[in-house]
Amino acid sequence: MDYKKFVYEQKKRDKVLKAKSTQVTVKEIRFGPQTDEHDYEFKRKNAEKFLKEGAKLKAFVFFKGRSIIYKDQGQILLLRLATDLEEFGKVEAMPVLEGKRMIMFIAPKKKK
Repeated sequence: MDYKKFVYEQKKRDKVLKAKSTQVTVKEIRFGPQTDEHDYEFKRKNAEKFLKEGAKLKAFVFFKGRSIIYKDQGQILLLRLATDLEEFGKVEAMPVLEGKRMIMFIAPKKKK
């Protein structure tokens, strides 16, 4: 009898904790090392929308084949994105090269 009451209380506590927790969504935006200006602006607007909705942003530059020689262009592109989105979110992780991808995370700013 005592054990059943314990299990009931445990389930009740778990339900309250689950209700209070927030689900974090991660949205991705993919660039190429030589992304054109119009494409960049289009993707920046989408990133802005994602951050306003409260989702984290994972921006990455994908290097195909021999385009890995343009690592510096990819890094410049991601840093430019970070400065453009400064008012909507803060950079959680600076651009890091992992294999053929250069990845950067941006978290939304807290609403006041």
